[in-house]
Amino acid sequence: MNTMEQIAPLSCSLLVMLTLSGCSTSQETLLPVDENTTMMSIWGQRSGGGNALADARSQLRRPLTTISAQEQQGYTRTAANEVQSQFRRLPDPDMVMYVYPHLADEGVPVPGYSTVFPLYTQVQYALPGERTEAL
Repeated sequence: MNTMEQIAPLSCSLLVMLTLSGCSTSQETLLPVDENTTMMSIWGQRSGGGNALADARSQLRRPLTTISAQEQQGYTRTAANEVQSQFRRLPDPDMVMYVYPHLADEGVPVPGYSTVFPLYTQVQYALPGERTEAL
């Protein structure tokens, strides 16, 4: 009997023992569940106590000036208006195609329907300074 034949049963038994020991650990030991624990209480414990950090942050905040919500809308940066203003898409007309009623591979009837797809296969973006609106 060579050494490989002797090692194989030992490695298999070691693998089985490790797998079974992993299953024997209880969830309560790893992640104790407490009904009264909230994320705010955990954050307070980890940050060094209570409201001291929240109080320090509130002193750094300055009040907003009295600007209406409609005026603020023009100055508010969102992901959508940033992408649209910097990377203008070129017009891509939609093509409408009607699929006539037909039979599928298994002989199942498929009713007629309309589908819409873009004319171009890829989204085209305008170069910097290129006009994208109609003249």
